[in-house]
Amino acid sequence: MKILLIGATGLLGKAISKELEGKHDIIRAARHNADVKVDITKPHRIKEMFEQVGKVDAVISATGNAHFGPLEEITPELNEITIESKLKGQINLVLLGMSHVNDGGSFTLTTGVIMDEPIYQGASSAMANGAVKAFVKSAATEAPRGIRLNSVSPTVFQESPEKLREFFPGFEPVPLSKVALAFRKSVEGVQTGKSYEIY
Repeated sequence: MKILLIGATGLLGKAISKELEGKHDIIRAARHNADVKVDITKPHRIKEMFEQVGKVDAVISATGNAHFGPLEEITPELNEITIESKLKGQINLVLLGMSHVNDGGSFTLTTGVIMDEPIYQGASSAMANGAVKAFVKSAATEAPRGIRLNSVSPTVFQESPEKLREFFPGFEPVPLSKVALAFRKSVEGVQTGKSYEIY
């Protein structure tokens, strides 16, 4: 398969790439140091990426910025960071990329555990994660040409910096290799409208 992996240079993206490379033709996209440059907060950049890449069999999003901070300090402007990237950025990959995915292809987006298990300072990110999950579930029922849509919702990674893991007290971290398998299952499998929860 020809797979477009967005966010390929990040911790998660590298793990997904490692799991899929050798089996598939991976086109890596990111803001910097990738085969293709893209900023998912800008729809015209998403369009340019798809035009440059051409037809693909699968699109994976392992990206999306989100604001973290105490609820009483979140302003509409700070919340907009999450909306523009984690939420709209990922959804626009589907809306703008549908015609670039081959029949029977797939989209896999990324959410996260805090949509189900809240953490302190995570309200903005949880909002976007839950919205992406709902979009995938609904859009999968309307996707044309046998195209499948799924999302992967990981918990905190074992490989995450210790400072980040401290925000998840009592959560059991999972290895990135296990999370990457869920993306492989989404791409190579048959399910659609599924949220693969790796908790």
